[in-house]
Amino acid sequence: MPKVLISDKMDPRAAAIFRDRGIEVDEKPGLSKEELVAVIGDYDGLAIRSATKVGRDVLNAAVNLKVVGRAGIGVDNVDIPAASAKGVVVMNTPFGNSITTAEHAIALMFALARDIPEADRSTQAGKWEKNRFMGVELTGKTLGLIGAGNIGSIVADRALGLKMKVAAYDPFLSAERARELGVEKVTLDELLARADFITLHTPLTDQTRNILSRDNLAKAKKGVRIINCARGGLVDEAALKDALESGQVAGAALDVFVEEPATASPLFGTPGFVSTPHLGASTSEAQVNVAIQVAEQMSDFLLTGAVTNALNMPSVSAEDAPRLRPYMALAEKLGSLVGQLAHGGLGQIDIEVEGAAAELNQKPITGAVLAGLMRVFSDTVNMVNAPFLARERGLDVREVRHDREGDYHTLVRVSVATSEGERSVAGTLFGEANPRLVELFGIKVEADLTGPMLYVVNEDAPGFIGRIGTALGNAGVNIGTFHLGRRAAGGEAVLLLSVDTPVEEPLLKTLRKLPGVKKVKALRFG
Repeated sequence: MPKVLISDKMDPRAAAIFRDRGIEVDEKPGLSKEELVAVIGDYDGLAIRSATKVGRDVLNAAVNLKVVGRAGIGVDNVDIPAASAKGVVVMNTPFGNSITTAEHAIALMFALARDIPEADRSTQAGKWEKNRFMGVELTGKTLGLIGAGNIGSIVADRALGLKMKVAAYDPFLSAERARELGVEKVTLDELLARADFITLHTPLTDQTRNILSRDNLAKAKKGVRIINCARGGLVDEAALKDALESGQVAGAALDVFVEEPATASPLFGTPGFVSTPHLGASTSEAQVNVAIQVAEQMSDFLLTGAVTNALNMPSVSAEDAPRLRPYMALAEKLGSLVGQLAHGGLGQIDIEVEGAAAELNQKPITGAVLAGLMRVFSDTVNMVNAPFLARERGLDVREVRHDREGDYHTLVRVSVATSEGERSVAGTLFGEANPRLVELFGIKVEADLTGPMLYVVNEDAPGFIGRIGTALGNAGVNIGTFHLGRRAAGGEAVLLLSVDTPVEEPLLKTLRKLPGVKKVKALRFG
């Protein structure tokens, strides 16, 4: 009989589900790390919330552990690479908090519109400053939605019910999905210029970090009000403080901070600032939902091997996994490459397989492509929920299987239709196991996709390679491997460099100024 430990306070319905399914369960919230290490070896499953830290020390002691289930979204308290190395599946419940978080964003929007926190403090202090607190109506105002996924779409629905206009910025939002939601799809600059309120509902990635930067806050409509219930780091907190003090931003409400617990933020005490201690998921209903979901998911896995919302394991059967594993690694790298390089709104995604790949179940390969693609924009995506997220954003995903065999014994091609045209990449397996890129945007190029990399589009001319090598050397960046491809002599060329350390923005700006450079972008692969 499988045995599960619940090590954080959780709704009792979770334990009841385990017992009803025939799984032995112990509820021991509040264990110290030493106590957890001492007992974890007895358990097949560990159900946690945010308090329990599952690091290498715990995992090394977990000799029988098969699955860690996080009741909630964030898994910062789990060492996922270490869990993967130990063969431990890590699951979360990415959609259990959606309504609760969306409602908290709406609540903070009301708080800003009517200055409720400050008015409450003033009134309870014995003042009656009726003329001091002049609010604004939400009716007829424009809400700028950054991120139109699961939570963002709920916020949009509630805002439309309040008779607001909703303008949404999301690279994955199709025109059809925007019409379905009743929102206007816009660019980020358009949103900044028009929104009376801005609410963020996107994960923290390299693309979204400080999306409300000092420059973007300056572009925003004067008097804008900002709400963030998503992730700390989406807003430049120092710039936000300055914008509040100057009046560029009329009010801001943050439920999340760069550093948490946020006990000494420079924003505290700033006029127009409202804060809550990461309460987005803090309702009794949400706690029940995530507890039930994690218990059901873990029970299914321990009893039948079914996998749902796993962050480090594909949704495949035990029989197919060995054959599919290298293909899924290739597919995920190709998806990640497209996600990092394709610009403009994404619409259609074609995933083609030929040769040996055409003989396999294509669904896991498609899931791996979408996971790589969406992971550029989402920190909770996996091969299970990536297809759902793609459908939610209205992406048209097409699978194509070719019986033919071309230049390679097996080939996977990923093509995306963007507002700037089609972008296509292709890869194969060397030695049946090693993923290798063989074509990039129509240019033949062979490259490994691993670690930090640099992508350069340039004019094929003498001296260019020397110039870029010198620039990187002067900046102390060591080149690992060098891959070059071109359409024709003297035409457009593509350069892929693996580097020992990530290339930061100041150096990217320097590289973009080199003669012959058309485009430069830093890439990262797991």
